[in-house]
Amino acid sequence: MNILKFFTAGSVDDGKSTLIGRMLYDTDSILADQLEALQNSNRKNDDGSIDLAILTDGLRAEREQGITIDVAYKYFQTEKRKFIIADTPGHIQYTRNMVTGASTADLAIILVDARNGVVEQTIRHSYLASLLGIKHLIVCINKMDMVDYSETVFDAIVLKYKALAHQLNLQNVNYIPVSALRGDNVVQKSDHMSWYQGESLLNYLENVDVSSDLDVAYARLPVQWVIRPQTEDLHDYRGYAGKVASGTLKVGDEITVLPSGLKSTISKIEQFDKELSETFAGQSVTLHLKDDIDISRGDVIVNSTSLPYQSQVVEADLCWMDTRPLDPSLTYLIQHNSKLSRCKIQEIVYNVDINTLEKHSVHEFKLNDIGRVLLKTADVLPFDLYDDNRANGAAILIDSRTNLTVGALMFRMALDY
Repeated sequence: MNILKFFTAGSVDDGKSTLIGRMLYDTDSILADQLEALQNSNRKNDDGSIDLAILTDGLRAEREQGITIDVAYKYFQTEKRKFIIADTPGHIQYTRNMVTGASTADLAIILVDARNGVVEQTIRHSYLASLLGIKHLIVCINKMDMVDYSETVFDAIVLKYKALAHQLNLQNVNYIPVSALRGDNVVQKSDHMSWYQGESLLNYLENVDVSSDLDVAYARLPVQWVIRPQTEDLHDYRGYAGKVASGTLKVGDEITVLPSGLKSTISKIEQFDKELSETFAGQSVTLHLKDDIDISRGDVIVNSTSLPYQSQVVEADLCWMDTRPLDPSLTYLIQHNSKLSRCKIQEIVYNVDINTLEKHSVHEFKLNDIGRVLLKTADVLPFDLYDDNRANGAAILIDSRTNLTVGALMFRMALDY
């Protein structure tokens, strides 16, 4: 059974947590003790019904304020598919949390309040979905019960959002009118909107095809560990363990090890106590090569027919996550897959006002700022452009003084390739 990872985004009070709660509740995905806690909770809706947002509001501050602050992950499954949901914050103050939750998602659900239409936060979250390379997007126009399930209201919001989607080059956008509070078009089709001929949200999520998003050409395995027991039984054993970041590797494939450029052929693929003829993205395996060559942790094994860029100077989009501003005079650490290297920010190219999408020349990056920078690394990085291969086109910045993650990077251009 395949897995769909998606995240929800929208303004505060657009109903993200309620939508997820409704989906879990109507698919009987709530454990008995959780259901009992819901029923005994003193947080109720105006009509006395259960406040389903409690299911994802795990922090005490979230329950007290009625807003999402951190990313909440929920898991459920139907007969057709398993789901991992990231309920991300809508408030501008927690943009960094949203980027974290969205970074591994296959699909985005953008909630729009039917009473308010497309607002600044809608633009902000749609821009982030575009920036993060999300290929499937659902615009859930929520609270339709509060506008009398009006088709006219729905059509007006769809028309306005289509203009935004065109501006951001968003592909595969679908529009669904819902009421998370009442359950309309969430799990079951609504009787209140006979004018809507599409499917319910859950039905769409069960059937959307994301397998074509994976490009099997970009086979990348960052080496985590070189296994060399040197025991009597395993005297000549030499394996290279790691998680396949992207693509497919098969026994007999010619590979190149980067950054050294040494070549060999895959002779065996092991996974736990069994041998595989091929391995796919997401699998943790041990590769054996025909030749004994020098490979270390941080090296990347790639298919020789589709080599990544190799560069020390990179132009990248940056989302700043630290309360202290970016300091170009400092040397930061960059973690790219299993490779850790030092780097410096050589230039802040621009900062994006993601409420208006305008680009501005600035001299510093502050918390939640997003823009583009030019950086130079101490070591050559073998990477793909983010738009081509998300798994090998992203990295994080670490403050070497505190060891805290301070930024998320998406590679856009290699300048000394």
